[in-house]
Amino acid sequence: MYILKAMRTLLNVAVVMLLVVLSRVSGRAPFACDPRNGLTRTQKFCNANLPVHVRVRDLIGRLTLQEKIRLLVNNAAPVPRLGIQGYEWWSEALHGVSNTGPGVKFGSQFPGATSFPQVITTAASFNQSLWVQIGRVVSDEARAMYNGGVAGLTYWSPNVNIFRDPRWGRGQETPGEDPGMAGKYAASYVRGLQSITGKNRLKVAACCKHYTAYDLDNWNKVDRFHFNAKVSKQDLEDTFNVPFKVCVREGNVASVMCSYNQVNGKPTCADPDLLKNTIRGQWGLDGYIVSDCDSVEVLYADQHYTATPEEAAAITVKAGLNLDCGPFLAVHTEQAIKKQLMNEEDVNIALEYTITVQMRLGMFDGEPSSQEYGHLGPEHVCTPAHQQLALEAARQGIVLLKNTGKSLPLSTSRHRYVAVIGPNSDVTQTMIGNYAGVPCGYTSPLQGISKYARAVHQPGCNGVACPSNEKFHDAEVAARNSDATVLIMGLDQSIEQEGRDKINLLLPGHQQELVERAAMASRGPVILVLMCGSPVDVSFAKNNPRIGAILWVGYPGQAGGAAIADVLFGTTNPGGKLPMTWYPQDYLAKAPMTRMDMRASGNYPGRTYRFYKGPVVFPFGHGLSYTKFTHSLSTAPTQVLVPLSSTATSLFATKNSTMSTNTIRVSHANCNALEPLTIHVDVINTGPMDGAHVLLVFSAPSEKSKGSPIKQLVSFEKVHVMAGSKQRVKIDVHACKHLSVADEFGVRRIPLGEHNLHIGDLKHSISIQTTLKDIKP
Repeated sequence: MYILKAMRTLLNVAVVMLLVVLSRVSGRAPFACDPRNGLTRTQKFCNANLPVHVRVRDLIGRLTLQEKIRLLVNNAAPVPRLGIQGYEWWSEALHGVSNTGPGVKFGSQFPGATSFPQVITTAASFNQSLWVQIGRVVSDEARAMYNGGVAGLTYWSPNVNIFRDPRWGRGQETPGEDPGMAGKYAASYVRGLQSITGKNRLKVAACCKHYTAYDLDNWNKVDRFHFNAKVSKQDLEDTFNVPFKVCVREGNVASVMCSYNQVNGKPTCADPDLLKNTIRGQWGLDGYIVSDCDSVEVLYADQHYTATPEEAAAITVKAGLNLDCGPFLAVHTEQAIKKQLMNEEDVNIALEYTITVQMRLGMFDGEPSSQEYGHLGPEHVCTPAHQQLALEAARQGIVLLKNTGKSLPLSTSRHRYVAVIGPNSDVTQTMIGNYAGVPCGYTSPLQGISKYARAVHQPGCNGVACPSNEKFHDAEVAARNSDATVLIMGLDQSIEQEGRDKINLLLPGHQQELVERAAMASRGPVILVLMCGSPVDVSFAKNNPRIGAILWVGYPGQAGGAAIADVLFGTTNPGGKLPMTWYPQDYLAKAPMTRMDMRASGNYPGRTYRFYKGPVVFPFGHGLSYTKFTHSLSTAPTQVLVPLSSTATSLFATKNSTMSTNTIRVSHANCNALEPLTIHVDVINTGPMDGAHVLLVFSAPSEKSKGSPIKQLVSFEKVHVMAGSKQRVKIDVHACKHLSVADEFGVRRIPLGEHNLHIGDLKHSISIQTTLKDIKP
């Protein structure tokens, strides 16, 4: 018996050594359940024909407690005796496969990946099909790199936090300030990334982050590690949680990441109401919940939420956390079990969710070359089609903010010499923003413009900080001797990024002076191009008659320079719309970053277009075109009857609610039986040029209740219309989903009576009534 056991042990060691040799020869670790692996090929968890939950339970049942614990962290340890290699969960794909996380390694086989525009720029396209398409391309490249052994399959993207405050350094990573739009972006990008196929298989696993009410990094001596976000139930329901709910329910995302901050005194990663009860219970997440990196340690060491590290480990896992980005759970979980703060079954439950996702990815199906995406390799990364899509995404995200006297587009015949001025005029890396990888290549703005005209280049400043005006004279000379002047100004990651919130909304240093002096000197049209991921107060340029046009390009990605030039010279007709409000500088004095309220109160002005009533530099949804669009209603209903549950008793708002009593709870409406309101709108291009148009549909109840939004976006569609023609757009508006508002208790209600729909430049009224007329408030 002893001899047989020893022989089996030697055989197992030999197999493991063989797999190590094979991995060194091929340049990658062998995949779990490889048919060559005699250790596991007969085990139940390697049988791809069995249901996933059966395989998961079989694998967990074979693990020791110590092995289980080392799987609770992002750099999961190998289990050699079962032929399972280590796995790095942390990879990023915010707008292209990125090496920001340790899971992706660029090298000779994969020197780069397609770098799309930063999310805020792509969001400005308001094009859901584009968001899906980008996700599919990114997942193609991610799978190719996984097959090559240099990347994982779990990507902690997208970031769908609300861009609440214009100073936030990470606002550039988000889809903007509107919660409904952010939700649609989340679901679209996730659907593209994950490309779920039969048997619930995943192409890659996405992750919506950072849940919740996270939108402050480092401002006025307050940082994200210590910040307690005081958020009302109303704001959680109708603003901060909306994108995450849509991401889970409509995007079927594989993961949600909890954030560093506390919400109302509880760390998000240790709050069972937020995690177990809401994400998993109410919304039905069937994937895993992961902490932001070192969040578990932060709640113990920085926030002092628990007295001991073992308590921190126990409280997070029992709250619903399944994976720790960081080593904390690997270090302290075993002691937490020994102290009876948690038990092994808590660990088993956590692992069920993470291993299930790995099974859905095919990571326990052996060598991937025989699987659905096994054909993808280096030739499928940075393809011409992928790079063309990056260019198209940049074009669609550019927003024309001002264009007086038809300053744009420029003409190749009349504007043969163009002064290209500014600290962002010949940048490359700046264009890709943060959380980017290694691009396939760059086209800078100067290079792009040089394909259309003779560029006379003068940066004017040493970087965006623009500390002096010493070089302004050369810029003025260039402007004076050119047919047109393009000023490419703005910000970069030295001004706004993770861990760095802006201190004001103005252009840094002497940039404004450079713009004004070059504009005064120019003998041709003056175009201001703003490259930045957040709003800037450029009221001076908006009001300066010498500056004919303003473009916002965000951070436009690897092909940004080509896209900018295409818009400048009219090859592309701009169709982007602002996904966030641009506030004046004096807004900041009235709205400290630490105040989370969305609604105005006293001297506090409120936030975003939904609640802020003050002056703006440019409003949410603003964006011009080189052509002109008008709208005409073809068909639009004027009334909707909301069916109610006849067994419900208190249907209407209580008197202590700030809502009007003339509202009903969504939970009391039979929403599944309610058909959407279908509206047909004709978009007519009456101008001289083909163009893409974003049709925005807002709603507002006629009877304003305290706390209800001024208006809210309920739908948007992007349509391409040829000059002189029209396109019919179908808009579906669902009363329960789109016309409801949250009261102060976080209860979603439908105001009865008249609702106004603002459809482009049209206004249409719809009356909402119930089917139970005899019930009194």
